[in-house]
Amino acid sequence: MLIDIHQDNPDYRKIKTVVECLKNGGVIIYPTDTVYAFGCDIYNKKAMERLCRIKGLNIKKHNLSFVCYDLRHISNFTKQLENSTYKLMKKALPGPYTFILNANSSIPKLFKNKKREVGIRIPDNNIPREIVKELGNPIVTTSVKDNDMIIEYSTDPELIHEYYEKQVDMVISGGYGESTASTIIRCTDGFTKVLRKGKGDTSLFDQ
Repeated sequence: MLIDIHQDNPDYRKIKTVVECLKNGGVIIYPTDTVYAFGCDIYNKKAMERLCRIKGLNIKKHNLSFVCYDLRHISNFTKQLENSTYKLMKKALPGPYTFILNANSSIPKLFKNKKREVGIRIPDNNIPREIVKELGNPIVTTSVKDNDMIIEYSTDPELIHEYYEKQVDMVISGGYGESTASTIIRCTDGFTKVLRKGKGDTSLFDQ
């Protein structure tokens, strides 16, 4: 199924349709403020396993990230943020960043790793944030890559739907996606380090 949702003013009925799909164990593809992403409810183990099969990931070895609605929502899944980290995140989010933070015991088992860290996004796109808000749980975010040797990420939602319509339950079209992934920043143990330069401006994190 291909469903059109406008980023600036998402149709609540369509958001509810997406949420019902997720509650029933669905796997979706949705727009962010960077590239299109695969998603599912982080608390649905079968959906998580299916998503990883679609993308060819080893669920036990690959560290997945997820989308939260706002900073208060993030605090449900991380240890208490240092004041400097909170200020940075407040300045950068919503935005094209993935923050690697110290996880607390509330995160699902499939997200737990030896470093006890978790990647979290609050994209500057109303579609995924409204989905998360209505669902009440975060959703996984992992990029939709293109099979083209030159183009790394798929940007056209209609072409994405053509390729994945038999593998996922729903593709949300929110217009053309970006071709650059998020900037990844680790904020653990009092240190801030840019791990990957992406769409987001890294000058915010110069120390």
